[in-house]
Amino acid sequence: MAKKAAKKIQYVWEGVNKQGHKIKGEETALSMDLVKATLRKQGITPKKVKKKPQSLFGGAKKITPGDIAVFSRQLATMLKAGVPLVQSFGIVGEGHENPAMRDLILSIKADVEAGGTFHQALQKHPDYFDALFCNLVDAGEQAGALETLLEKIATYKEKTESLKAKIKKALVYPISVLIIAMVVTVILLMFVVPVFADMFKGFGADLPVFTQMVVNLSDGFLENWYIIFGVMFGVIYTLKTLKKKSEAFNLWFDGFVLKAPVVSELTNKAAIARFSRTLATMFTAGVPLVEAMDSVAGAAGNRIYTKAILRVRDDLSAGQQLQVSLQQSGLFPNMVIQMVAIGEESGALDDMLSKVADYYEEQVDNAVDSLTAMMEPMIMVFLAIVIGGLVIAMYLPIFMMGDAI
Repeated sequence: MAKKAAKKIQYVWEGVNKQGHKIKGEETALSMDLVKATLRKQGITPKKVKKKPQSLFGGAKKITPGDIAVFSRQLATMLKAGVPLVQSFGIVGEGHENPAMRDLILSIKADVEAGGTFHQALQKHPDYFDALFCNLVDAGEQAGALETLLEKIATYKEKTESLKAKIKKALVYPISVLIIAMVVTVILLMFVVPVFADMFKGFGADLPVFTQMVVNLSDGFLENWYIIFGVMFGVIYTLKTLKKKSEAFNLWFDGFVLKAPVVSELTNKAAIARFSRTLATMFTAGVPLVEAMDSVAGAAGNRIYTKAILRVRDDLSAGQQLQVSLQQSGLFPNMVIQMVAIGEESGALDDMLSKVADYYEEQVDNAVDSLTAMMEPMIMVFLAIVIGGLVIAMYLPIFMMGDAI
């Protein structure tokens, strides 16, 4: 059984330097003794070393894709300015506000200092650096153009994160409003409607049909709320489990999203934008087209596109042209195929793919704005029908009594 790697810990220390001045700082190491040894090598006499206390509310922040994008840009800027790689790690790592990200960068620095290559150090952290990132860094190291490749990686990551943010923007708002509407509806049915129902019993008259329906709905909800909530949580848990473990379900769901009303246009354009941006970045780095397709497929963000891109890879291995294979897939618009054809014929495929990516990223932005503009009135109508309907149902008997008087 493989031995588990020791975890590095963040320490805070206080000491005295060669000039006799008191100084303090932080150091990531496997043990307190290693921290003291490192300080002595730097000419610092350690006086106090202890583990850095964790935050009361959950400790270190998680590392996000945005953190990786910023790290790529910072490192590219440092190398372009002529700062050595190891020193760049130190500057970027020590200045990072996220302790988890700082530990990650300093861990990479330690691996490179120990004689490993940059891309080998990155491969030890697959949760944060995917095969695409590692392959591009490897290509940069071999070609002696690491700063150029890092700049392209930074641009790629920034564009990718921007695309994700746009898609989230389109989905978060309507989902949030619908959840709030559901919460308000449940509160009305559980606490407000019963109060009105008790009051209506003293009227001694039949309730309007609409009001009686809402009262019956409230009574049914109060009697069976545990069943309703149990079914809801059961459905959510089942869907999450299928999403994690069932490839068939994920394939069906991704296919459904590509054809679903409202979101299909956004999903297709986003997948094409990812495909074009990733392939352009890989091709610019000098990665052979067939080899690049594995990373491109993984970055597509939709399993239907992933399967199609892997078929394109197989076609390319058999000697087929990229434009022909893309056309046969049936997923790519004519404009994309024509741009790829021009790129293949002119030897400027990376440039054409970058233009396609720019175009579709702009199209995603426009689609998000259109979707948001379309959803807002629909959401308002939904809220008016659901919440407004419940309120009207409660006040309808009172209005009818007023008319009778």
